Amino acid sequence: MMDFLPLLRELARSYQALESFSSAHVRQFGLTPPQFDLVATLGNQPPMTCKELGEKTLITKGTLTGILDRLEEKGMIVRCANSDDARSQKISLTSAGNDLFNQVFPSHVQYLSGAFHQLSQVETDQLTHSLKHLREAIQRTI
Repeated sequence: MMDFLPLLRELARSYQALESFSSAHVRQFGLTPPQFDLVATLGNQPPMTCKELGEKTLITKGTLTGILDRLEEKGMIVRCANSDDARSQKISLTSAGNDLFNQVFPSHVQYLSGAFHQLSQVETDQLTHSLKHLREAIQRTI
């Protein structure tokens, strides 16, 4: 009955390993992992509302506000009135934020590729399919 527990442990360990590997690189650019997540999400995109950012990053609204405050203090983002909804704001990268995105994002993708290129394309496709299937099974039970 508990035959899924080894999978659950390995999934958690894999996520922790990826988070540790990824965050070590991101911190070299003076960013926390959630700050990098927001810069990467806003890069090459039109301005987004906090709700849209929360959906694309899975950062909770309470946490998101603090991260946005710190990125704004660093001059990386700007908040503007939302012409579609006066109750919300649109967030976009400043030119300095875009410069940071253009420096950090390609570098980080290249850094991560060192780990992922150790897998064959077949293994990558199988893992992607399996993880998608797992996510969908979990979502069906909610």
